[in-house]
Amino acid sequence: MNLLFISLGCDKNLVDSEVMLGILDEKGWSIVDDEAQADVIVINTCCFIHDAKEESIETILEMAEYKKEGRLKALIVTGCLAQRYQREILEEIPEVDAVLGTTSYDKIAEAIEKALAEGGVLQVDDLSALPLPEAKRLVTTGGHYAYLKIAEGCDKHCTYCIIPKLRGNYRSVPMERLVKEAEDLAKQGVKELILVAQETTVYGQDLYGEKSLPRLLRELCKIQGIWWIRLLYCYPEEVDEELIQVMKEEPKICHYIDLPIQHASDEILKRMGRRTSRAELVEIIGKLREAIPDIAIRTTLITGFPGETKEQQEELTARNHLLQKAYQKEAERRKTEEQNRLLNMIQNQTAGQLELLSQFMDELERTESREQYDWILGKIVVVGTYLKRRKNLVLTQYASDGNLLTMEDLRQSLAESCDSLKLCRIRAAYYVENVDVQMNADDILKCYDTFEWLVERLLDTMQSVFYRVSQIDDALRVSVHIVSEADLRGFISERPELKVQQEDENEWFISCIVFRKRGGR
Repeated sequence: MNLLFISLGCDKNLVDSEVMLGILDEKGWSIVDDEAQADVIVINTCCFIHDAKEESIETILEMAEYKKEGRLKALIVTGCLAQRYQREILEEIPEVDAVLGTTSYDKIAEAIEKALAEGGVLQVDDLSALPLPEAKRLVTTGGHYAYLKIAEGCDKHCTYCIIPKLRGNYRSVPMERLVKEAEDLAKQGVKELILVAQETTVYGQDLYGEKSLPRLLRELCKIQGIWWIRLLYCYPEEVDEELIQVMKEEPKICHYIDLPIQHASDEILKRMGRRTSRAELVEIIGKLREAIPDIAIRTTLITGFPGETKEQQEELTARNHLLQKAYQKEAERRKTEEQNRLLNMIQNQTAGQLELLSQFMDELERTESREQYDWILGKIVVVGTYLKRRKNLVLTQYASDGNLLTMEDLRQSLAESCDSLKLCRIRAAYYVENVDVQMNADDILKCYDTFEWLVERLLDTMQSVFYRVSQIDDALRVSVHIVSEADLRGFISERPELKVQQEDENEWFISCIVFRKRGGR
């Protein structure tokens, strides 16, 4: 039989939908995307805000029409709307055959069977339950990224939020299960994990007696195949020094955080039941930016809260502008401070590359094979491009004040070098963060030289390379993904600062905090 699945609401709800799809897939259901071809339609609903509730109801009514016009035999409603309006849905919309609450989605297969047989099924379990089905999730996000739901429910009980009544109190998923799920996702091709919960920052407190998100993150960073880890829904008051340090140190963790602050007025924050003041929010955000200058902070704000005055609304807007100005001023201060510490750059010699270029030229003269001629010519272009770009970087250095280069200078050099690798049939890509930022020229050159060092040794065996450079506190960080038949562990030993990890048979991940600035804090 054919199944159509509609998932509404948040990404946490989407994970529940993917789990249900996995359960039904194991039962042999055929998943379709045409309502007219569906024997069963499942709608995973949301009712967090009024618009979400309306969308859920409208979707249910729209799909109900296929009982008249299509082949639809059973209409199933799950999720938050189903939890909140259990009997109302069955009574007011008779086309609905089964209703499952938020802790009952693991029983989706049984509910469908009962709905097809008799209809009027209501399955609502205790909100303290934590479904942990063994079925393999069907990832619906395109395959390269996936959400990892690390907990269910919430203990905060903010006055505007109904989630604790729909999802129960906070329950963490055991760490070993999360690691296993992440490993399975990596085997399916997932490269980026996005950690979600109603609140991710108190993960593990109920299971282990302490906040354990930093420990979970370090375990997830060990998984081969996972390149990036992103954090959502971090309550400001729970962001501590340990979490910040892990985000700063682990190269797989994105410098990105979702930090819902909701308002800037102490009075409104108190009436919302929030656990931070305006001053505390400023302090927390300041700590994040101090430790991780390039961090991207996403937030949510509520305006029009019951009883909010015009002055309080203006305070929210004004405070936002003031914070932005304060951060800009601090960024300029840090930039000036770094510039004052810079030492004169020492130009590295390129004698090794010149010798290599001469060697390639000799080989070119001796070869009689057209294919070999083109291959050697490609290598000459690669080495020649490096020498040209390095010379340009040095000239730019001496033309600048204080021996500085921008990350844009590095980006341009990597762009041309990566383009030249195409002549050697090597796929190459790069990413450079903070292109407008000025850095110690010596450090920029070392980043570029590290790229050349890797290319020089793997030119004959490398199939692809992705080279990423980012700024972290007082250092530059390099992360490299390489596909090569060569065993990289052997020659990497020449550079002990480089950490190498085998991701797959021919896939390698190299990372390091490359260059500490001299005269640091």
